[in-house]
Amino acid sequence: MAKKYIILDTETTGLHVKEGHRIIEIGAVLLNDRKKSEDHFHTYLNPMRLIDDEATQVHGITNEDLNDKPLFEDIAEEFLEFVDGATLVIHNAEFDVGFLDNELKLASSTYPKLDEICTIEDSLQMARDMFPGQRNTLDALVTRFDIKGYDRELHGGLKDANILADVYLHLTGGQKKFEFMSSNENQSIGSKSENKISTLKNFNLKKIVTNENELSEHENMLSDMYERTSVEPIWRKN
Repeated sequence: MAKKYIILDTETTGLHVKEGHRIIEIGAVLLNDRKKSEDHFHTYLNPMRLIDDEATQVHGITNEDLNDKPLFEDIAEEFLEFVDGATLVIHNAEFDVGFLDNELKLASSTYPKLDEICTIEDSLQMARDMFPGQRNTLDALVTRFDIKGYDRELHGGLKDANILADVYLHLTGGQKKFEFMSSNENQSIGSKSENKISTLKNFNLKKIVTNENELSEHENMLSDMYERTSVEPIWRKN
């Protein structure tokens, strides 16, 4: 995998960034040659505001858990350095990117938006294209691809990034395999055709020559076909 691919997920205090909700966890995993690497970025953040009870029920993070954690502005430079130039794979990317861009803006007016330094790839849209009309939440895809080894009772930034990495490899692996197989099949078919042509050249084919009587009978048959159908026989067309 030539490009730098990073699988990313966030947890937040609530659902709506325009209502002042903030990021409380960032998890990002670097893929290396289509495999999860040990290189990752992970931090909890003090949002300087309360977490919605509904959000805590999803990720299990409480206000008390974050009292001693850094502010986003404290880790912004390290985060930007980690993702710079990467293709970020995010499930429902609009949500996470909206929150991350907001955090970057609050931290410094000089920080870029993510799409200015990264390529954003939405795995949710990929799943919708692959499985139209079906549920394509991360949990649904984990079940569909039979991905094992994760506790799905609570969500988490780093845990969900690792899960999404497995999902993304399934989403892209099938296509890659199909393209690889198609290429091989085309190559195989081409080789077989060339072999057949080569084999035919080795045969001494007998040349059949018609005499005048046979040609006359053939012409009479064509004339009879034309009289019965009023359609010019294809054998008379150039």
